[in-house]
Amino acid sequence: MTHAVSNLNVLCQNDVDFYQKHGFLHIPAVFNVEEVDTMAEELDWQISTWANASPGWSGGWRQVYMNEEIEKQSKLVALHDLHRYSRAWCDAVTHPKLAGAIADLIGPNVELHHTTLHAKPSETGHPFPMHQDWAFYKHRDDRFVDCLIHLDDTDDSNGCIRFLDGSYKEGPREHIVEFPDGRPCTPHLPTADWSLEDTVPVPAQKGDVVAFSIHMIHGSRINTTGTIRRLVRVGFRNPENEQFAGQSHGRPGLIVWGRRPRDDGQTPFATNI
Repeated sequence: MTHAVSNLNVLCQNDVDFYQKHGFLHIPAVFNVEEVDTMAEELDWQISTWANASPGWSGGWRQVYMNEEIEKQSKLVALHDLHRYSRAWCDAVTHPKLAGAIADLIGPNVELHHTTLHAKPSETGHPFPMHQDWAFYKHRDDRFVDCLIHLDDTDDSNGCIRFLDGSYKEGPREHIVEFPDGRPCTPHLPTADWSLEDTVPVPAQKGDVVAFSIHMIHGSRINTTGTIRRLVRVGFRNPENEQFAGQSHGRPGLIVWGRRPRDDGQTPFATNI
């Protein structure tokens, strides 16, 4: 689905056309050096103070992406809603250059849905299987853009994002959500049908943002370098795009661009949400 947006704020028409054709867009230098340094300092504080390290996503895909030794060691450092813990990250998710770019893709109104830290520790930092983010926070349409804010330079060696070019156009796909014995696992696409080898890597530098559709099929390799790789995923939606399941369902977010339209009979948000 494409959405006509007039009076572009940050992007050029070629950027918008690229996103609509491919389902992703690399936006360089959204944040300047000083901003990145502040965000990185605050992120390191959040990692040491609030974040948790865990084995990461579950599922049979792990044995396909990692050998037995690495699979046992692999960790993911994660934290949700970073903007609730630090002024610097509240500033980051409301940054006019970022919010304006998203408005150019799904506007004119943009609502913050969530922020999530994805830090891959050195040498065995957690890879990601092929999946769509839609499986984690299901919405009615594709007016939802996820953004990866880069605090470190990325390439395949430390697990940069990889996309199946144009795959968002087919909409939501059925994900594996259970082990064969019926136990729940993290949503992912079948490894027999979807391979990282078919994807396009999108390396980026710190301060850059990589934006992509909620329906985009993507994954990433393990971090094999000697240093941590820090990314923060920020989800933005058009406030008229209804969510019906998943992370942050029923929770209103900040309007970072434009306004929140009001439907007939809609009441203001309750103060106890």
